[in-house]
Amino acid sequence: METIWTSVVAVVGTLLGSVITHTFQRFASARNEEFTRSEALRQERTVTFSTFAAAVEDYRHGQADRWYRKLADPDGEEFRAARDEAHRLRTVARQALYRVKLLTDDREVVRAAELAYHRTREVSYARESAEHDSRDDLARQAIEAFVDRASALVR
Repeated sequence: METIWTSVVAVVGTLLGSVITHTFQRFASARNEEFTRSEALRQERTVTFSTFAAAVEDYRHGQADRWYRKLADPDGEEFRAARDEAHRLRTVARQALYRVKLLTDDREVVRAAELAYHRTREVSYARESAEHDSRDDLARQAIEAFVDRASALVR
């Protein structure tokens, strides 16, 4: 009879050890999957946010070039080329803005990205040099504010 109890205790101990090991492995696996997912999201956000900042900065430069070319010769070929390039850059910036919106539910980051895009768009609407400089500065500040807000999500 003692041999039977010894065997029962051994089997129960083995089963209990297997259940405990399985439970801990599931917890470790779930934790590892969550870490992998959050790291992939962090890396994708880093790429997307920096791509947006670069695109809107390029757009800002394109808007400035457009404004200066228009000031020099509003009917000239250089102005038309600069205007077309600014439109292309606007499309690139807008596409990057959409990616930002897809990767975060942080409303402050999205608002900062939208403000940077809109402030940049307004650069070419200036009528005089002081207004252009002011709008360009506001656009640059908005881009920097976006980077500041978005950086909290990728640290």
